[in-house]
Amino acid sequence: MSQRVPNYHIDDTPAATVHPTKAADIPTDFIMSVISMKGGDGKHSYANNSEAQKNINALAKLAVVENVKEVIVKLGFPGYIKVADLGCSSGENTFVATSEIVNTIVESYQQKGQNPPEIDCCLNDLPDNDFNTTFKLLPSFHEKLQLDVKGKCFVSGVPGSFYSRLFPSKSLHFVHSSFSLHWLSKVPDGLEENKTNVYLRSPCPPNVYESYLTQFKNDFSLFLRMRAEETMPNGRMVLTLVGRKALNPLSKDCFQNWSLISYSLLDLVSEGLVKESDVGSFNLPFYNPDENELSEVIENEGSFKINNFETLFGSNIPSS
Repeated sequence: MSQRVPNYHIDDTPAATVHPTKAADIPTDFIMSVISMKGGDGKHSYANNSEAQKNINALAKLAVVENVKEVIVKLGFPGYIKVADLGCSSGENTFVATSEIVNTIVESYQQKGQNPPEIDCCLNDLPDNDFNTTFKLLPSFHEKLQLDVKGKCFVSGVPGSFYSRLFPSKSLHFVHSSFSLHWLSKVPDGLEENKTNVYLRSPCPPNVYESYLTQFKNDFSLFLRMRAEETMPNGRMVLTLVGRKALNPLSKDCFQNWSLISYSLLDLVSEGLVKESDVGSFNLPFYNPDENELSEVIENEGSFKINNFETLFGSNIPSS
């Protein structure tokens, strides 16, 4: 297939508040349905704690613009364009990215002397996502659109896991996903020995790392396979996810922030506020791949080609 996927590999950690339910409380197959960013617009909401994610969108803007322009030319300036933002979460960030995509489409058609197409913008996240907070911002999004596209840009919500089919076959022209694909579809199997850690940590049994890597490979391969069925030939994807620059997955830089959570939970155990068995059974459905692991999955799955691959290190990310 001729679809291409530019991949942005980010060495940073999510700033948003998350509230995963203990894997011991529910079947792991359903873990994806209970992980979501904190909704609303309060002090601890994702909407007010996602400046780092917004900055990453800004850094990835050039790749988004270039690939939107390419797909328009490749598809011969169609009269209808369908765009998907996968893992949109809640708040304004998804509209920042969507605005860049829509404005690039409009400007490309203007430069060609053509009327802008109808644009279908699909915002996707898990069913428990706070879509209401996001869609309250829709009037502001429409107000900021160029006059030429007003009345021709349609926005809809698509609840569901991006590890499943979400759209009709060959219906998508452009796919965008930012700060989402490092979240796995479930807690990996085989973590029974990882009792005092919520994620990888050194030292840990070798099978713990292998379990996380295997789950990531399976999930990302499935993601690519689903998108290959939904994306039309010559379509494009721009994907941004948390990664690591160290080849050693047990390097301190790869898990330091998660270790702080582990220590905090153990402190709560010592204070009698949390059961030790609950902490022992809790592991995060998260994996931050290195560049080689990511490229290998894309090449082995075979549906997409890597157009360009860029690594943005933590020092490049503006502070919030």
